[in-house]
Amino acid sequence: MSDGLVVENLTVNYGAIRAIRNISFTVSANEMVAVIGANGAGKSTLLKALSGMIAPVSGSATWNGISLQKKRPEELVRLGIVHVSEGKSVIPELTVDENLALGGLWRRDKLDVSAALRDSLNLFPILATRLAQRADSLSGGERQMLAIARALVSRPKLLLMDEPSLGLAPMIIDQIFDALNHLRNQLGLAILLVEQNAVSALKIADRGLVLNLGELVKSGSSIELLGDADLRTAYLGF
Repeated sequence: MSDGLVVENLTVNYGAIRAIRNISFTVSANEMVAVIGANGAGKSTLLKALSGMIAPVSGSATWNGISLQKKRPEELVRLGIVHVSEGKSVIPELTVDENLALGGLWRRDKLDVSAALRDSLNLFPILATRLAQRADSLSGGERQMLAIARALVSRPKLLLMDEPSLGLAPMIIDQIFDALNHLRNQLGLAILLVEQNAVSALKIADRGLVLNLGELVKSGSSIELLGDADLRTAYLGF
């Protein structure tokens, strides 16, 4: 059985729409793969299918040889798979500290939960100064940092990141992407990064997948995709 994330011939409907059409790809440990394409390409639907929020029509997805199909999101978290949506993963009425605590609620090793919490705050030091604040008092960038930090408390092996740069200032985007780089390079996480900002995503990812209307139209190394002028013009808008 193959290690990492293996997606084979996956087809997914979103309502009455065929959002993902028969796509196949892999993501290994210590690898970041960017999923790029225009609005409506099926990028977010793909993550929802992998994280148990939508049932695929056909095809398969496995993580280290274990099928992801028919598993609830909480079961996937226990397998080490965490879906971080754009700022919406946090609970606005709870404090930063309470949101972080949710990431380790199910874990029995409370000493390691404390260690994971420290690691998360070291990655995003601004959160350590906001622990008593409600999440809805944070800036958009701080909420995104909190969403990632809470995910890290669960000690994930695969991060499914949905549009982490959406609506954020360039300086904050750089901080978020630097953190993702750290998680891939230093902690060996596998990261599937869905991004509207194709250039920024490909600059930090190892490989890219280009979706168009639910179909995988191109895949390759980030350097290869950034250098493909026809691809940029046709699908990426730069």
